[in-house]
Amino acid sequence: MTHTKIAVIPGDGIGKEVMEEALKVMNSLQEQDLSLQIETTIFPWSSDYYLKHGRMMPSNALDILKEFDAILFGAIGDARVPDDVTVWELIMPIRKSFQQYVNFRPIKSLPGIASPLANGRDIDFVIFRENAEGEYSDSGGRIYHHQSQEMTIQNTIMTRIGIEKIVQAACDYAYKNGKTKITSATKSNAIIHSMKLWDEHARRIVAQSSPALELESIYIDALVAYFVERPQDFQVVVASNLFGDILSDLGSAIVGGLGLSPSANINPEKEFPSMFEPVHGSAPNIAGKGIANPVAQIWSLALLLGHIGRPDIEQIIVSAIEKVLREGVVKTADIGGQATTAQMGDAICQEIIKMNLAARGV
Repeated sequence: MTHTKIAVIPGDGIGKEVMEEALKVMNSLQEQDLSLQIETTIFPWSSDYYLKHGRMMPSNALDILKEFDAILFGAIGDARVPDDVTVWELIMPIRKSFQQYVNFRPIKSLPGIASPLANGRDIDFVIFRENAEGEYSDSGGRIYHHQSQEMTIQNTIMTRIGIEKIVQAACDYAYKNGKTKITSATKSNAIIHSMKLWDEHARRIVAQSSPALELESIYIDALVAYFVERPQDFQVVVASNLFGDILSDLGSAIVGGLGLSPSANINPEKEFPSMFEPVHGSAPNIAGKGIANPVAQIWSLALLLGHIGRPDIEQIIVSAIEKVLREGVVKTADIGGQATTAQMGDAICQEIIKMNLAARGV
């Protein structure tokens, strides 16, 4: 029996609503499995916190979070606070300080969710996005504000070790899961310094990881087209921070939308806590209406539980989600239904209970 401490940051908008359903699922699991000992601590760090305190989280927030085994995050974003403030004062410090250099996103066809691109064949691949450097680096500046010679420089930071670590993580996943092809997103024909470095070390790491692994490097502009034209051809995609961000949202869209898509910000060495979050954002247009889809948040919880050593429970949650979607009785508005956020969460909890009872022969 292991005791796990999870920090919970619901954030803004629908983040608070979908987080309630994820915690409901977690509580249901603990009631049925006494070996799952999880202690949650909720932190109110959000745009409301910023408006009250002038910062997105306390000055010692990272020291506080460092003591937890994992972080379950909701969403951030509020019209009252600039987006660069909410991102760079909350999400980015966590990702970068805790060396969560792997952003992992599964792109998977789900039962009951029609994709115009599936053509009768399931879509099932993963994206490994470099998450700690690259294009999202706070390096550069702006001068001559509001003058005709106004100028800005935004630097991309790519390091050999950063490229090596994300490509190796993709290769390790491929080997473990019986995949044979790594697709690398590049643009080295035009971005001749950083992306050439990316290509060189991606090629080297894949080659030395396993002779069974094939590497294909595809220019990002062609790759987005191939995601639409032949998404079934991909197995493991690895990309820089910006390219991976764009590809991940496109991937989510082709299998049903952002409301169904989880993600994990992982420190593979487990020196620091990893963070798990849905990719849909705070959705202020529907916040407070109780109609947001909680599947992405609940699936993110499943990824968290797999990461801390309970892949069995991760599979139970995913199977419950698939069962609810396959039956199609309970569906939120984004996937063609009228169910509330709470009703969707309840339906998933009920399926989890049924599965556990069946496993016990009850």
